Amino acid sequence: MLLVVLLGFALYAPQFASEGNTRVILFALPELGIVALGVGLLMVAGEFDLSVGSVFALVPMLIVVASGRWGVPPALAIPLGLLAALVVGYLNGWITLTFNIPSFVTTLGMLFIVRSLATVLSGGFPPPFPSSTPTWLFVSDLGLFRSSMLWYLGFVLVLAVVLHRTNLGNWIYATGGQRQASDDMGINTRGVKLFCFMLCSLLAGFAGMITTFRLHSALPSLGEGYELQAIAAAVIGGTSLTGGIGSIAGFMIGTVLIRAIDNGLVMARIDANWFRLAIGALTILAVILNTSLRARARRMRD
Repeated sequence: MLLVVLLGFALYAPQFASEGNTRVILFALPELGIVALGVGLLMVAGEFDLSVGSVFALVPMLIVVASGRWGVPPALAIPLGLLAALVVGYLNGWITLTFNIPSFVTTLGMLFIVRSLATVLSGGFPPPFPSSTPTWLFVSDLGLFRSSMLWYLGFVLVLAVVLHRTNLGNWIYATGGQRQASDDMGINTRGVKLFCFMLCSLLAGFAGMITTFRLHSALPSLGEGYELQAIAAAVIGGTSLTGGIGSIAGFMIGTVLIRAIDNGLVMARIDANWFRLAIGALTILAVILNTSLRARARRMRD
């Protein structure tokens, strides 16, 4: 599917495959990609997080306000912001698991709470961006891509090893696929889910920090809609909505598809308002295709 989309845009709009446009795609890819990694991993564990778009805005807002207004050194402000993301993730998991309510509901409420906190922190205006912030470490131009791509690929490598080569990865798959059976086997499914909630929020906050460092401005509206794009990226990449199925490679493919479609529509001079329609249609098509393939595989086993 990815090759078909890329080839189609390249044929319809030859400038799509140019080096300059490739840089544009690669520059924007890591920020959504990092969010999609966390959201996809949480979906494999059988849960959702709709608050990632708000965490995407809160973390960099806290970093910039702490450093620019409160005088906290950036070396301390950055860990402070990421700690806030972990707290949000912990609250999402704790509320969901303690009161046995759908994570969709918990994180929907947290979406509004966290977005409100980001707006209140801003004071109604973008806070001054501190010049001492080490933006070069996260968004410096390396030619074809920014240093944010190295962070993204680092997360991909680490999480690929965790998910596909460790016991923790097996526990995540088992927890999302068959929680009761996992409990009976002695797996701490509550701890696994809590870990995935916290990791999801942490990655969303880190991605928001990268975006803010790139823009040199913290905006309370940052990341709006990213929660749905990240879920779409995971689903397009083959992740099951019911948990237990998904891969790091799939999350990456889904992210590249979304970014390629977003950019390709512009390069083909098609109204950018068609972007949401394209992503929605692609998401539905991916779910139908994945469901059909799994049903066929079950019939073949039987």
